[in-house]
Amino acid sequence: MKIGFIGLGNMGNPMVRNLLKHSHTVRVFDVVPELVNKLTELGCEAATSAGKCAHGADVVITMLPSSPHVRRVYQDAHGVLASVSPGALLIDSSTIDPHTARDVAMDALGKRLAMVDAPVSGGTGGAEAGTLTFMVGGSADNFARAKPILEAMGKNIVHCGDAGNGQVAKICNNMMLAVEMIATAEGMALATKLGMDPQVFAAIANTSSGRCWSSDTYNPYPGVIPTAPASRGYSGGFGTDLMLKDLTLVTEAAKAAKQPVMLAAAAQQLYQMHSTMGNGALDFSSIIKLYIKQ
Repeated sequence: MKIGFIGLGNMGNPMVRNLLKHSHTVRVFDVVPELVNKLTELGCEAATSAGKCAHGADVVITMLPSSPHVRRVYQDAHGVLASVSPGALLIDSSTIDPHTARDVAMDALGKRLAMVDAPVSGGTGGAEAGTLTFMVGGSADNFARAKPILEAMGKNIVHCGDAGNGQVAKICNNMMLAVEMIATAEGMALATKLGMDPQVFAAIANTSSGRCWSSDTYNPYPGVIPTAPASRGYSGGFGTDLMLKDLTLVTEAAKAAKQPVMLAAAAQQLYQMHSTMGNGALDFSSIIKLYIKQ
């Protein structure tokens, strides 16, 4: 396939490399020239704009920072929708609000273009290994078209329903993860403050009703799980500012839907405070710094 790929950051770069491994022809664009150069050295063709990247492509994939970026890249006068060939498939793997995803998909439909939203889970490690989970929103036909392309970059390709539902799945799952991580941090901090060894308490929680992914796989207390970011100074992993972004998307979507999300709102405020204290680049499990001295 001839694929145009727009957005070549920490996720986009390894995703493109996996497409190359599956013998696709890839044209790339990013506003940072150095990111384009890294991939042209591997055999990609460089484009000088998003529209030129999309022109003539069978498939266009975007991995962009936020909703305004997605709107600009797709909806501008010389953007993807204005430049792509008739019949092309559009895949947006950015994490954005469901309303924007549905709005852009409606514009694509008006131009007789197929489009799916396909945000990912798995982080940079999953992008490197080609084991990402894609949560896909769009029609069944569009999902069927997108699935073989996504399988070159991921392991689990899940159809979530109509346009925008991929984004719904992504932000609601991350909302649960954020609340779960804060609860784990509070429990670990209190147990140790009251005199328990963190390893012993974690072992008890992980064989009892307190067990969750944040406790048994990604424990925020330093040294409990050697492979977790907490055991390497909270480097790598899923950044605090990225979690804050997703929680902000959640609270805005909940407001629009008039749906209460009290714990998510509290989590958003805690991560906002954590970020403003200079921890935005650290893994989101570093939220435990609000509770313990390190």
